[in-house]
This record gives sequence, structure tokens and C-alpha cells, in this order.
Amino acid sequence: MPEGPELHLASHFVNEACRGLVFGGCVEKSSVSRNPEVPFESSAYYISASARGKELRLTLSPLPGAQPSQEPMALIFHFGMSGSFQLVPSNALPPHAHLRFYTAPPGPRLALCFVDIRRFGHWDIGGEWQPGRGPCVLLEYEQFRENVLRNLEDKVFDRPICEALLDQRFFNGIGNYLRAEILYRLKIPPFEKARTVLEALKQHRPNPKLTLSQKIKAKLQNPDLLELCHSVPKEVVQLGGKGYGQEIGEEDFAAFRAWLQCYGIAGMSSLRDRHGRTIWFQGTSLIRRNPRDHSQVLRTEQRTLYPQASPLPGHEGHEEDFLSKLHPIGLRGPVSNRTQKSPQSLRKERKQGEGQTQATADPKRSRLIPHLWSLRGL
Repeated sequence: MPEGPELHLASHFVNEACRGLVFGGCVEKSSVSRNPEVPFESSAYYISASARGKELRLTLSPLPGAQPSQEPMALIFHFGMSGSFQLVPSNALPPHAHLRFYTAPPGPRLALCFVDIRRFGHWDIGGEWQPGRGPCVLLEYEQFRENVLRNLEDKVFDRPICEALLDQRFFNGIGNYLRAEILYRLKIPPFEKARTVLEALKQHRPNPKLTLSQKIKAKLQNPDLLELCHSVPKEVVQLGGKGYGQEIGEEDFAAFRAWLQCYGIAGMSSLRDRHGRTIWFQGTSLIRRNPRDHSQVLRTEQRTLYPQASPLPGHEGHEEDFLSKLHPIGLRGPVSNRTQKSPQSLRKERKQGEGQTQATADPKRSRLIPHLWSLRGL
């Protein structure tokens, strides 16, 4: 799934690819897409993009004198599992190009396409960032850090740190592969309570005797979790290419794959969290969320997305889809194949079973009693 770095790389691609290009005409939507029509038409307009967390804003800006007279329009894109932008010749549209912006003549006609193979992505008209999302971990680090430490009483921080890191109200831009890489670098167990991990950061105060350069050096040498939530995505952006995903080309994906240290790497362990997302981590662990609920006892399995820097055979570019078919494994088999019952219902079933046992025994006893009396009379 595209995460914060991929959205920022996509916005950079749009701005570079569309620089100097004049678009014209209507915006075209595919017939199979359930997203809204884009009511925009102009004889000449520019396209620009910006990103924040896991959202991308595309702005359509009419040129002076363009007809019909049209105000600028902005769209907010959510990439879902496989969204991306491509600039292609208009007569060679890629499959699953669900929204298309065409260049105006003269010159070869091109199309900027929003391509989404799995169709989980969507766009909204209006240009407002989704309310409820926190500050961007890449572009708004100070606000992001303050937002997390100020709200540690929120119930999301009662959960394991690996689950809290996916809450976009506080970690806008962090996704599945980023949480694995961040926790791995700090050697933080992924199922440690989030509040326990983060409260220590709230109490930490830098040594006032250190100079500014010494403070910066100390941060670089010993970053905390929130600092890595900023610096690790930044590393992916600096790699260039397209980041996570293999749809565009092996060369772009190879740099990202070589950068990974934990996610999908041979020798790492993985299991699914409560939302069905696969968490990768170092070591093995036996997790019991509720002592009375044996169905929540999970064991880790050795699964590899990139053995020797290669995807699983037959699953190139679809690793998350493959892993989503795997179920947590408990001591009594897959959790999804069992019905969880409360202790009260189990006690009731035991009582009913005892009653049935007694009832089935009574007919045998009634047949034996006359026989015993006949023996006594001999």
C-alpha cells in the first residue's frame, strides 16, 4: 500500500512531468469507476500537486483567457492499495486508468492518468485535507510530535505500539512497512503498550549545557521513535523512484527493496494484528491478548516477501494481497474457523451435557431393576 513517502514522490512526479504542459478539455472518468465525475472543463489549464501524509492534492488552474471561464479546482486523492499517476500518450492508455487529464494541442496529445489496479483508491472534489488526520510526519514534524505527546491519554495508546502507529489521527503518513522499519531500528517489541513506549519521550529533556550542534549530533546518533517517524519516511523520499510498489519498473523498486531492513526480509517473523495487517519484526513471540480467550494465542511464522531481495514467486507486486489470505494460528487451529464462546455459555453447555448423560442412563437402569428382582426370588 502506498504510504506517506509514496504520496510525496507522486506529487513530485506530477509537478516534474507536467511542468510546461498545457492541458485542455474535459476531465475523463472511466465507466467502471465508482468515484465522482469531475465537473471541470477549460480550453487551457495547468496541473500541480502537493501531498500531506497519505493524501495528494491535485490542482487544476485555468490560464488567463481560457474558455469557458472556470475557477481553479482541487481534488484530493487517496491511493488505496495500488494508486499512482502516469503520463502516457493518449493513444496508449494503461489499463485501469480511472481518471484522465489530456493535454491541449498543438503537439503530441498526452494524458495524465490516475491508475488504480485494485480500485481501492478514490478522489474527492473540493481540495480540503481530510478532517481528523493529524499533522504530516514528513512536512509538519514539530506539530506531529506535539500532537502525539499531548494526547497520550487517548485510548488508541492502550493498544500495542504496532497498531497505534497506523492511526492517522496521530501518525499521518505511517503505514505497514514504515512501522516495521521504525520499530526494528529501535529494537522495540511491536506488541509493547504504546503509552509505555511514548511516555518516556514526554519526560525526556535535552541537556541544557549542550550546544546546538551537540544537540543535533545527539539526535542523529540516538533518535527516538517520533524522530524516526520523520527521518525514516524522509529516507524513502530521498531514494527517488516510486518507493513501495512494483508496477512501474524493477529498477525503481530495486532501490527501495535494498533499503528495507525488516519488512519482508528473510529471517524476520510476522503475524497479523487485530486489523488483519501483517506486522514484521525480529525474533519470535507468543502473544496472549486475553488470558481467558485461547483463540487469541498467536504464534509467529517465518514468511518472506523478498527472499534474497526477490518477491515470492507468482506474487510479484501483490505481497500484501497474498498475506491477507493467511489467518492467525492458535493452539487449536485457525482463529477464523472457530466460534468464540463466553464462559457462561460454556458452563451452560456442560450442564446440559450432564443432564443428557443422566437421561440416557435412566432407561438402562429401569431395564435392569426387574431382572435383579427376579434373580432375588430364585
